[in-house]
Amino acid sequence: MGAEAMQQLAAEDNGFDGLTEDDLVDDAEIDTMIRETITQVVGDSTFALSKVQQWAATIPESCLKRLVALNKPFKFVVTCNLTQQAGAGLHSACCTRWNEKTDGKLAVQWENSQVLVLLTVYWMAI
Repeated sequence: MGAEAMQQLAAEDNGFDGLTEDDLVDDAEIDTMIRETITQVVGDSTFALSKVQQWAATIPESCLKRLVALNKPFKFVVTCNLTQQAGAGLHSACCTRWNEKTDGKLAVQWENSQVLVLLTVYWMAI
């Protein structure tokens, strides 16, 4: 949910189940944070099977650390899929049941010439 939609809901609802507008998560901020993290970890690297396990551990862990540093009253879940750019597609799907006013999901696709990363962040108010 974008920042404008959250502001509109806040005005209509006079709050988000006890959370203030400052407590809410900003999709754009998370998107930027994720892209910076993946770029720092993978960068312009070529695909190497020997690096995938390290990337698959480092990327979500680094993203979670940065998300927790936001000091928001949310639980975060991060999933990360990596594949070699070889002309094939990568598909991901999810089904969620949560409070649409506060909880959310953001999927980020990042790629260089040889590596494709699909990282998804879920956040739920606590």
